[in-house]
Amino acid sequence: MNASAPTLERHPYDTELHAQRYARVARLMPVAEWDLHFEQIAAIEALKRERNAVVLAHNYQRPEIFHGIADFQGDSLELARQAGRSTADVIVMCGVRFMAETAKLLAPDRIVLLPDLEAGCSLAESITPADIRALRAQHPGVPVVCYVNTSAAVKSECDACCTSSNALQVIENLGAPEVIFVPDEYLAAHVAAHTSVRIIAWQGHCEVHQRFTGQEVREYRETAQAYILAHPECPRDVQEAADYVGSTSGMIAALGRVQPARAVLITECSMADNISGAFPHIEFLRPCNLCPHMQRITLPAVRASLERLEPAIEIPADVAKGARRAVERMFELGGPRRP
Repeated sequence: MNASAPTLERHPYDTELHAQRYARVARLMPVAEWDLHFEQIAAIEALKRERNAVVLAHNYQRPEIFHGIADFQGDSLELARQAGRSTADVIVMCGVRFMAETAKLLAPDRIVLLPDLEAGCSLAESITPADIRALRAQHPGVPVVCYVNTSAAVKSECDACCTSSNALQVIENLGAPEVIFVPDEYLAAHVAAHTSVRIIAWQGHCEVHQRFTGQEVREYRETAQAYILAHPECPRDVQEAADYVGSTSGMIAALGRVQPARAVLITECSMADNISGAFPHIEFLRPCNLCPHMQRITLPAVRASLERLEPAIEIPADVAKGARRAVERMFELGGPRRP
C-alpha cells in the first residue's frame, strides 16, 4: 500500500451523507454546528475509501466522531474483537493508547493509527512491568490478571487480561483460590464482592471515575427519581449506591431491559450523548466528568493521521508476544463461568 498522502478529488457537497449522519446527532447539536464538522467528516470518509481503513470509536468519544465517522463503536472488549476481525489495511483507533496497542496485538500485520499519541490513561499509567514482577515475588505462584487499561508492556508480564465486561469470568475461570488483580482498585473491589476468589488488588484508579461520590448518586435518586448506572471503575460507595454496576456495554443492555423514564450514567459524560439517540424516550441527566485523554481525539487529528498514516503504533516483538498471549487468554477465559 502506498504510504504517501493520497490525492483526493474534491467531491460535491454530499447532501445524503450529511442528512444521514446528522440524523444520529440531531438531539445533541444544532445543524449549524454539524455543518462545521461535516467538511472534515466527508474528507475522512473519502480517505477511508482511499486507504482501505476502518475507524473504531470507544463509547466515550465525541459525538461527531462516534456518530460521524466510526465504522464500529463499543467498549474496549468490543473494539478489541473488531480489531481482530478486521480485514482493513488500516485501523484508526478513536480511543486511548492502550486500546490502540490492543488493536495492534490482535492485528499485527495492519497499520494501527492513534490520531494523538498523548491520548493516554491515568489508570494505565498507575502501574509498570516492574510493579508486576514485584507483586509476583511477594505472592509466589499466584496468577496475575490485568485490566485491559494497561500498557502492552504490563500485559506482557501478566497471565491474562480482562475488561470490565468479563473480569469476573476471567478470574473465576482461572480456577485459582487467589488472584492478583491490577491496576484498578475499584474494579477489584467490585469483583471481590461477587466471588469467593481472594483478590489481591493494586491501588490504581481512573482520574475521571474517582471524582464521583456516593453522596452524588443518592442526591440524584432523591431529587430526580432517576435510575442510576455506574461503571465499576467508580469508588465502592458509588457502586453500592447505584441501581446497576457494569461496563459501558452492560449499561446499554440494562437500559434496554429496564426502560427507565430517567437515567444517570456515572461514567465519562460523552457516553450519555452517544447513546441517547437509541433511547429517545429516556431523559438522561448528565453529571459531566470528561476524560481529557479521550477528548484529544478530534476530527482534524483523525483526518491528518489518515493523510500521513501516522502516528502508527508499534510494539517490540518480545513485548508483543507476551501481551498477545494475555489478551488471547482473556478471550479463552472470558465466557460463561465454569461450573
